[in-house]
Amino acid sequence: MESKPNDYTFGSVLSAIASSESISLTYGQWCHSYLFKLGLNNNPIVSGALLDMYAKRGSINESRKVFNEIKNKNQVTWTAIISAHSRHVDYESVMKLYEDIKTQSFEPDSITFLSVLTACGRKGMVEKGTEVFESMVKLYKIEPTPEHYSCMVDMYGRAGRLKEAEEFLAHIPGRVGLPVLQSLLGSCKVHGNMEMGKQVSDALLKMEPRESGSYVLMSNLYAERADWDEVARIRKGMRENNVKKVVGFSWVDVHNVVVGFSWVDVHNVDERLHAFSSDDTSHPRTDEIY
Repeated sequence: MESKPNDYTFGSVLSAIASSESISLTYGQWCHSYLFKLGLNNNPIVSGALLDMYAKRGSINESRKVFNEIKNKNQVTWTAIISAHSRHVDYESVMKLYEDIKTQSFEPDSITFLSVLTACGRKGMVEKGTEVFESMVKLYKIEPTPEHYSCMVDMYGRAGRLKEAEEFLAHIPGRVGLPVLQSLLGSCKVHGNMEMGKQVSDALLKMEPRESGSYVLMSNLYAERADWDEVARIRKGMRENNVKKVVGFSWVDVHNVVVGFSWVDVHNVDERLHAFSSDDTSHPRTDEIY
């Protein structure tokens, strides 16, 4: 007997495509066409996964089209479209949708607030972000997660209000997590606050001595001040603790084949992926790359 994919099948496949940049978006578009033929385009599970896939793969307009076509929008759908616009740093759309959801029979949940706070932070809307955070806690009785606290610290830090970020840290219950401190250290680098950066860096290295991000951030902070002795000390510490920086990748879709580019030599990768290092001229298609 022939079996056909159902809503859970498409939900899983679309989620996999959304999460893996090494899979061409074309496969997601094929799924979209197929599920439309099967009449699953209005299924809430499928619609949410489809909306999320397009957003994560950079097609915010397609996400909005999917959202507008959904007849019976639910909590998950509203949260997904707010998260999509937040991911694309569209503050105005995020805030409009945030107000819209409150006029429906749904209330913003923990994930909704995380997206709104992220949008506020990237736009530099500190007062509005603080207002949203307080309403989450006091009005909606939602317990902040480490991600919410990290968003708030990042918001203050991006705006250069490092003292307020430090004061906010002091009021976080329990043990302050790694992402929160790394966020503050990144802000110290951006705004050149060496004294606070040193304090945060020491706390990070005590908490997780094998985390490369903390070493790199602090090394860059000292390098901008031309304090090469401290840069050398930090790099020595990385060697002694056998800490290595994680390889970074970028991906591009070329004729339905995903091509990966890295800034270091990579071995044992898929034959469709092309790897090369900075200033490298050994790749057979060097001229095209440059």
